[in-house]
Amino acid sequence: MTRCAVLGSPIAHSLSPAMHRAAYAELGLDWRYDAFEVLEDELPAFVASLGDDVRGLSLTMPLKRIALELVDTVDPVAELIGAANTMLFETDGSRSAHNTDVPGLINAFAEQGITAAETAVVVGGGATAASTLAALRGMKVNEVTVVVREISKAERLLDLAAELGLRTSVADFSQVEQIGGFDLCVSTLPGGAVDPWAEHFASVAPVVFDVAYHPWPTKLAIAAHRIGTELLNGLDLLVHQATLQVEMMTGRSPAPLAAMRSAAREELGDREPA
Repeated sequence: MTRCAVLGSPIAHSLSPAMHRAAYAELGLDWRYDAFEVLEDELPAFVASLGDDVRGLSLTMPLKRIALELVDTVDPVAELIGAANTMLFETDGSRSAHNTDVPGLINAFAEQGITAAETAVVVGGGATAASTLAALRGMKVNEVTVVVREISKAERLLDLAAELGLRTSVADFSQVEQIGGFDLCVSTLPGGAVDPWAEHFASVAPVVFDVAYHPWPTKLAIAAHRIGTELLNGLDLLVHQATLQVEMMTGRSPAPLAAMRSAAREELGDREPA
């Protein structure tokens, strides 16, 4: 039996097993998909221990950077971002690393009819923010404001923005009230972290993408809904990046987006408190 899995720490919350298993069922594949708790220093030994029945791995934090050191080839997006969320195992024994977060975010926007914009504000300065910058550049955005807790820690993100050809300015949260008038707003902070500024960020652009998805709705989502701002959430990104993984791992396209989204929502529903 062909096997795939998702690795990371923590991993119990992952929706990947539900989505990938739903895809296999829809595609008529007798494949197996598991979840394993793996820390960064454990990944090399884990990968080396895998048999030739393994086709692919989905990678979450904290494994996205070290994965690049364990493969023979790295796709251009993963190399640019410095992070991979997918590892493929070829029949010749070689391994490759890929990033489906960037095209997944582009596809999530495109599903809502949003394929291009000029300006955006990105809230947060971590790995998801880096993927967001690359995705926005792919949507022809040329001017971005990044809002972070500490401007001094945004150097890596600014270097990436420069490499992407983005005109970028940085603000901290003490300056939030002074920024606005964007085409898109993307909050890359975990659920709750943006709550103190939710009302403001809900109104800085006609479209808001909140990468949080559980618990839902967030204060940002509630504020956006109340004033009529178009809203996307992290589940949209999660499903779209997973469909690309399924297509890469199985060689079948298109992946069953609707079935995978339904499985993810059902899994989340099962986790809601009674």
